[in-house]
Amino acid sequence: MAASPAYALIATDLDGTLLRGDDTVSDRSLAALARVARAGVRHLVVTGRPAPRVRPLLEHLGCTGLAVCGQGAQVYDAASGRLLWSVRLDRELAETALGKIEAEVGQVYAAVDQDGVDGLTLIEPGYLMPHPTLPAVRVGRRDDLWCEPISKVLLRHAELSDDELAAVARAVVGSLATVTMSGPGTVELQPSGVTKATGLALAAERLGIAAKDALAFGDMPNDIPMFEWAGHGVAMANAHPELKAVADEITLSNEDDGIAVVLERLFPADWPASAPTD
Repeated sequence: MAASPAYALIATDLDGTLLRGDDTVSDRSLAALARVARAGVRHLVVTGRPAPRVRPLLEHLGCTGLAVCGQGAQVYDAASGRLLWSVRLDRELAETALGKIEAEVGQVYAAVDQDGVDGLTLIEPGYLMPHPTLPAVRVGRRDDLWCEPISKVLLRHAELSDDELAAVARAVVGSLATVTMSGPGTVELQPSGVTKATGLALAAERLGIAAKDALAFGDMPNDIPMFEWAGHGVAMANAHPELKAVADEITLSNEDDGIAVVLERLFPADWPASAPTD
């Protein structure tokens, strides 16, 4: 039996969407994802986290295929453990963009995700990790952030809200970089023109799946391009208002198994199973 005629691809954000607040995936969500896999539907993680910070979770989920990481700057193949595609953020452009932002709002605190499957997350003095469970290396000064090629820059401000900082950054950065907001305390600069949609489109093309056959789940403004690309976008109840405004549907929160609720509706327990296709 073929996969559900509704969707051939399920794309899920991680933080605030598939993951609960303690960075775990519920048994109900795991069961729902296993159900769609038996129906022949592909599941792709599409996350702002870089590939090195995603690998352990992919192993837990049993994902052996593709994952879109680094806000779309990386397409990672879990089976081979290598990046099939990656885009770097020019370090000089990143420094220039930071200078423009600080000229408007004063000091910001920065971190970077290095490129590559073994890249580190480096944080400058004063930067606080929004996800304290994720590993990071503190450096002595900002110049040390640029020691290796990077995929993105993460920004925080002592007083401005994420929305305020993102708005200023978008206004002054221009074409130097793409500005996104991916979670509490997470305003980011990534390569110009790169979004979750660009990475997801590349992965879907490799799998031979059209955008109209994709179902996407998310919770933050960085998921907007993914929703615009996919055939159907589902925002979590805890989602940012900007994402809810463009969503086709709103489900329960990440803590209340919102993804599972939708997948159980689309793929009921008696749905005929089939082996996943390549």
